[in-house]
Amino acid sequence: MGQEVDRRVFTREDRTLFRAKVRECLDVFARMLRESRFDAENPCTGIEIEFNLVDDHSDPALRNLETLEAIADPDFQTELGQFNIEINVPPRGLQGDGLAAFEEGIRATLNSADARAGEIGTHLVMVGVLPTVGPGHMTAETLSSNPRYELLSDQILAARGEDIQLDISGPERLSVTSDSIIPEAACTSTQLHMQVSPDDFAAYWNASQAIAGVQLAVGANSPFLLGKELWRETRIALFEQATDTRSEELKVQGVRPRVWFGERWINSIFDLFEENARYFPALLPIVEDEDPRAVLDRGETPALSELRLHNGTIYRWNRPVYDVVDGSAHVRVENRVLPAGPTVVDTMANAAFYFGLVRALVHDERPLWSQMSFSAAEENFHVAAREGIDASLYWPSLGSVPATELVLRRLLPLAHRGLETAEVDPATRNRLLGIIEQRCLTGRNGATWLTGAFHQRFDNDSGDRWVTLRSVMDTYRELMHSNEPVHTWPLP
Repeated sequence: MGQEVDRRVFTREDRTLFRAKVRECLDVFARMLRESRFDAENPCTGIEIEFNLVDDHSDPALRNLETLEAIADPDFQTELGQFNIEINVPPRGLQGDGLAAFEEGIRATLNSADARAGEIGTHLVMVGVLPTVGPGHMTAETLSSNPRYELLSDQILAARGEDIQLDISGPERLSVTSDSIIPEAACTSTQLHMQVSPDDFAAYWNASQAIAGVQLAVGANSPFLLGKELWRETRIALFEQATDTRSEELKVQGVRPRVWFGERWINSIFDLFEENARYFPALLPIVEDEDPRAVLDRGETPALSELRLHNGTIYRWNRPVYDVVDGSAHVRVENRVLPAGPTVVDTMANAAFYFGLVRALVHDERPLWSQMSFSAAEENFHVAAREGIDASLYWPSLGSVPATELVLRRLLPLAHRGLETAEVDPATRNRLLGIIEQRCLTGRNGATWLTGAFHQRFDNDSGDRWVTLRSVMDTYRELMHSNEPVHTWPLP
């Protein structure tokens, strides 16, 4: 939710007006789709990366405003927690050296930002859930000072009517409550944006949903939360629970969660926005002055602010995005599946795998989603989040198959083909997809390195758990800046 909002109290009238305005925006959006009012020429891709801030001891540093001031780069902005910031990487095309330019730009920006942050004693870390986040950081006082975060937290808690319950079981079990949505701040992700034609959107979204479990299996990097070893990608369960507006009774009734995988393959981007309006009450019912019909009648492009704001408070793992740039509207898929890190080159390998594989699946003669039930895709997603690179996933014509075998035998060749048709530089394509291949051959990703490093130290020394986690993160930070892929990292 990127829109700036003021602290306020919402009335019943606000909610009634907002619902009506969202429906009006939907009608205008449908008309824009019929009239092809979208920019589909020279589509771009984009990347957002969320970072944790740590101090010299690898503990969370609650200093995002000071860090942003030190970095002094408009591409960086605040995130939910005081120990988070985010970078929005300028979009570009994939063709030619596009992926290599993304990598070079992110590396240079990260090095510069971390050097400037280091001058005030903070450091940037790319990891899905920071292992050193402790119970003392999970308080409402840790929310960023921007009013929109406190307002969103208040609205979620008011809708829920009770404290948030976190209950996650893996090798260990975590069961705690929170009186704010601050646990969500522990989730730091990489978000991949793919601008597409509205006519092609459904195929790209369906393909993204179908491979979400595979993405998690090879890219998991979040095995610890509040000192406990949980899922290999604990971020998934944490995010689903930390922003859940439903009481236990509403869950039993089958009310849909706001962090949502979805429930069906779609035929149009309109399906998703219409579901958002139909199933979910407003959290931030802020009505703008724009008359979208009048704007469209003048031949101009409406902002559809209410539709976009409402969409931003429904956390699909593959989210539809409507945006306006330089007076032209476009739509894109926002892939929110992956954690941050471990390195920039790992991040770009994940991006190359996603962009290439989705593109290849979209252009297959027989769509994958016509061979696979939606519930199977959702099951793959949660199995991969729990088990990571050791997961076995369902795949059409193969049945249940180890994720590594599926990637090596079936999906990497498709990803190569997709990037080739996108005219990505062959050397870059081979280098980045080679990292995915080596992860599968070695069975090592961020989550397996973190748990392996932890157990090698903790089990052998029988020391203090938090001291061990800090020691692991010290090593992780050093290796992160080497930009060597995580499958090559030595265990301490």
